[in-house]
Order: sequence, then C-alpha cells, then structure tokens
Amino acid sequence: MRLLTWDLPRAESGNTEAMERAKVTAYLLDWHEKGPVKKRPAVVICPGGGYHRLSPREGEPVAMEYLAMGYHVFVLWYTVAPGRFPQSLWELASLVAHIRDHSEEWSIDPQKVVVSGFSAGGHLAGSLGVFWNREFVYGPLGRKAEEIRPDGMILCYPVISSGKYCHAGSFENLLGEEAKEEEKRRLVSLEEQAGPHTPRTFLWHTATDETVPVQNSLLFADALIKSGVNVEFHLFPSGGHGLSLAREDTSKGQESLVEPGCQCWIRLAGEWMKRI
Repeated sequence: MRLLTWDLPRAESGNTEAMERAKVTAYLLDWHEKGPVKKRPAVVICPGGGYHRLSPREGEPVAMEYLAMGYHVFVLWYTVAPGRFPQSLWELASLVAHIRDHSEEWSIDPQKVVVSGFSAGGHLAGSLGVFWNREFVYGPLGRKAEEIRPDGMILCYPVISSGKYCHAGSFENLLGEEAKEEEKRRLVSLEEQAGPHTPRTFLWHTATDETVPVQNSLLFADALIKSGVNVEFHLFPSGGHGLSLAREDTSKGQESLVEPGCQCWIRLAGEWMKRI
C-alpha cells in the first residue's frame, strides 16, 4: 500500500479568514508491482461532523475496510464552518476530477469512482451526486461536468433534507446567514434536487436515529426511485447516530456506538461496489 497526503487548492466561498485548507489522505494498492497492474475502483470518503468538525472514526477505520476489499481509498478532510456552501462541494468535485486525471498512474478505473459520506459528509457526497452537472460546481474549477461526476454514492445515515426532518445545525453551518433564506435551503435539500442524472446509490440508516431522522434517507430513496435511479436501501431497526462501522473499535468507548445488527453494512456496500 502507498500512502499519499496533500492539500487541496481553495476556491473562494464565504468567510475564508479562519478556514483551514482541505486535505486528502490517499491509500493506494498495487503501486509497487511490476508489469500490468489491475485497475481498481476508488472510494472517496467524506467523514461526518455537522459541517463544523470532522470525525476521525469515519475516516481511516472505514478506509481500511475498503482497502481489504481491494479498493483504492481517498479520505477528504473537507472545509467546515466558517467555510460556506459550495466550498466543500468544490473540494470534493476537484478531488474526483483529480483522481480521474491520475487514473493511469494510480491504477484506478476512471469509470468506477464512488463517493461515500457519513451524516453531513453524506450530504456532501450526495450534493455532488445531484449537482455534478450544474455550472456553478464545475465552472469555477475549470472542469467539464463529466470529469466530476461520481459513478456511484454510498451514503451512511446522511443529512439530506432541510425541511421537517432536517438536522438544523448542519444547514446552519453549511449556509451561515443564508440558512434563513427559503430558496437557499431548498437548493441544498437533496431530495428536491435528485433526478435521472443522479448516479446509482447505496443508502443505509437506522430507524431509531434521533439526530438525523431516518426520514432523510427515506425521502431521498423515494426521490431516486421516482427518477428511475438504481438504489439499494438498508433500514436497520435499531442504532443511534454516528455509528461508523458500529463496532467497538470505532465506538470511542461508547456502548451506544456498538450495534452488531448494523455491522454488516460495510460488507453489503463492498458487494454493491462490484455491481457498478
């Protein structure tokens, strides 16, 4: 395995005074082999944290699982508040395009670049899925829409809706003062933006999530189905928010973050990846 890290260039959006530069950690397989090397799918992970912080539990531990399945992995430590929409979206879009630029060098299948996110990171990943063909995303990056398009999305207990079932803090951190504007809130409510252009999607959530209600995933799944998008949705009967791998090693010692019934999600997501 080869480990790479770098900072992303920053497009300007909102208050940049106290913003740290976004970072990427890349975990690449087969880099040392001689002769033909298998081209593998890539997964880009966006940890959660309500757009005000980033959770390490949803970064490297998850990356190690995808690596074990034979996938290249990139963890995006994106901009959070006081950075505002669409700063983090530009960063994710830029990373997806960068991965395709280096697909030969890194032995990546450029038609199998998947974005994945947890909670607010799920909103970020989902945002690229619904906005990749919008000029306000690819234009400022000097890219074409198809260069930033994800080939699939893996969304884990994602923030989706700014409506009745919203996680208010995520949208306040994402939009700042613009969170008071109905038009802006509807723009970032992803069930409102989903359509036939949205890539195939793997979703999972728990019915007892009290932080980001399961209706977020239900609304998104319904919008995708109505648009004819291929969607796989797993609804687990119990478990709180922020489970990561739902195992003891990602629980921070909190019993509420260990949920044996949810631990299969990563295996299911890996199998779903094979069908892209």
